[in-house]
Amino acid sequence: MRNTAKITAAVLAAGALTLGLTACGSEEASGSGSDASGPLVVAASPVPHAEILTYVKDNLAKDAGLDLEVKEFTDYVTPNTATEDGSVTANYFQNQPYLDDFNKKNGTHIVPAVTVHLEPLGLYSDKVEKADELKSGATVAVPNDTVNEARALKLLAADGVITLKDGAGNDATPKDIAKNPKNLKFKELEAAQTPRSLDDVDAAVINGNYAIESDLKPAEDALVLESAKDNPYGNFLAVKEGNEDDPRVRTLAKLLTSAEVRKFIEDKYQGSVLPVTSG
Repeated sequence: MRNTAKITAAVLAAGALTLGLTACGSEEASGSGSDASGPLVVAASPVPHAEILTYVKDNLAKDAGLDLEVKEFTDYVTPNTATEDGSVTANYFQNQPYLDDFNKKNGTHIVPAVTVHLEPLGLYSDKVEKADELKSGATVAVPNDTVNEARALKLLAADGVITLKDGAGNDATPKDIAKNPKNLKFKELEAAQTPRSLDDVDAAVINGNYAIESDLKPAEDALVLESAKDNPYGNFLAVKEGNEDDPRVRTLAKLLTSAEVRKFIEDKYQGSVLPVTSG
């Protein structure tokens, strides 16, 4: 059985993923940059972001007068750097804590345009059916990037598996664990590798997009799953600061928050991806 854990955090910001880092920076982006007369080129992770954008492109963009081009990337670095240098106009793959950390570390100026969905982070296991069945000394894989590792620990804390020290924030690590009654051991991996670790560890905390790509169904398979309520990790369309009012961006933002896209997300992902817009 699955318990649903509520992450107690700040209310969703306008641009509140997921997400871990993968080392795949060899892909090159191309596009129209800030030329509002050309197509709107959006960098996106394959699942579910590019799938959602492709639905918009195939079903809604033409009637809205939007020429939309979707470029897929499997890493979480290139979409932001390409948006910063103008190779693409926008990206769709990340959440606010990740973006804040990225901008701080890289001197970029990316800002959210509109929040679209949440990919719930979940705890998965091939060895136990409930989180409280984890044995003493069990090994749990967690994403190794700053934001997602902290998010994973908060998920475990919300379900009572561990207790974090007071004040542990978006940079929390296992060193910030105050109580670990099961003496769990944590294996830090790139987020994309966590699904593949399930054969080698007792449990793994996996980002929603990687869970879906690995044929896991977060709404059914997760032992513990984030709630969308008051969750700061919603994924958003983002642009370089100054491009928020690009008419193409505004049109796409409206389409991504439409009732049609909300229904597409609900029907296709069956609770594994949660729309956070009212439609």
